[in-house]
Amino acid sequence: MKFNCLPPSIVFQEVPNEISLCFSITGCKVACTGCHSTELWHANHGNHLSNTSFRNWLTKYQNLISCVLFFGGEWQAKALIEKLRIAKSWGLKTCLYSGEKHIDISICEHLNFLKTGPWQSTLGGLDSIDSNQVFRNVQTGEKLNHLFIKNNHHHLSKGVNHVAA
Repeated sequence: MKFNCLPPSIVFQEVPNEISLCFSITGCKVACTGCHSTELWHANHGNHLSNTSFRNWLTKYQNLISCVLFFGGEWQAKALIEKLRIAKSWGLKTCLYSGEKHIDISICEHLNFLKTGPWQSTLGGLDSIDSNQVFRNVQTGEKLNHLFIKNNHHHLSKGVNHVAA
């Protein structure tokens, strides 16, 4: 199976405080109900992302990005790890968005950030306090979901009486 992807794009919200070049890898097996990217389910969709073409994308955006983000690809660990190593060698941070609950340590050791958990419409995404999805700093283990929730102070104070000092 080829390591295929859709044309990459620059994204600003998926990895807080980073400008990311995002590669959506095709061949997702999770197939979440309500998925907004069902075209990623088909392994033959998109174009082959060779190490050479990956380096070409990094060259094109090298002074504009701080992170490389993969939407999927963990089902092809060898090819994904090759890309993560290349990105790290360019001084870039790395992130993986996965619908799986657990990611192999051989992949995690090349990541700065990791989002895990399948999409569940009743629970919402990372911007929901009820989400089953978790966004972590892999090095520290810190859960960073709070960075996605707008008006975070409002959600945290729900049902709590505050006394002004």
